[in-house]
Amino acid sequence: MKPLIIANWKCNPTTLKAAKGLFNSIQKGLRDVKKAKVVICPPFIYLSNLKISKSQNLVLGVQNVFWEQKGAFTGEISPQMLKDLGCQYVIVGHSERRKHLNETDEMINKKIKALVKAKLQPIFCVGESEEERKKGQTIQILKSQIEKGLKEISRKEIKNIVLTYEPIWAISTSTNRKDCPPEEAQMMSLLLRKILAKKYGRGGVNRTPILYGGNVNSKNIRLYIDEAQMDGVLVGGASLGSKEFLKIVKIARG
Repeated sequence: MKPLIIANWKCNPTTLKAAKGLFNSIQKGLRDVKKAKVVICPPFIYLSNLKISKSQNLVLGVQNVFWEQKGAFTGEISPQMLKDLGCQYVIVGHSERRKHLNETDEMINKKIKALVKAKLQPIFCVGESEEERKKGQTIQILKSQIEKGLKEISRKEIKNIVLTYEPIWAISTSTNRKDCPPEEAQMMSLLLRKILAKKYGRGGVNRTPILYGGNVNSKNIRLYIDEAQMDGVLVGGASLGSKEFLKIVKIARG
């Protein structure tokens, strides 16, 4: 399986010119990269302005979605709108949205079901806070997030979902951030597969990609791909510099 490298630009850059410049620089640098799949998730507003060469292992994603296809939902973006713009992946359940925008497991579940129905691939983020970790609640939190987030998702559908372990205490925007050791990331990956296997049975579950997200950069990417044996990574701040992001991709492909 090729490593899956996802760039989450968050609320950046601030201008279309800068977004196109960053995207074009990354696309140019990926021309000779065949052993990795890259997903760029820009803000919604830039999506239609970023053009991809069909010959590359590069596709577009976004950072959020609403669960209804149409209607009186001011300010929302539907799965069908995203699909029409060429989007293939959608991040759901990111810790920043859970914390700052009060996104619940029930809301995340609605989004995942809507994306699956629209044949878009959810990038489903799960992870515990530092306080929950200290209290020994990590397993309980991950089980709960998966059970609620994947409610009514079938065994066939789970194969098209990308699961991302995103420990809140390790992301770059967290206060008193700590690095997640690769052995702990690997342990969490095995735990997530065990939870999925219990829910869906072992058949096919091993084909569900499990990624790591949490202050990923070119200095630690090899640890998460080689030592932790993750199927890929979700990159935040380090994806906003084309040189650094391309370095991450090239190291990850081995």
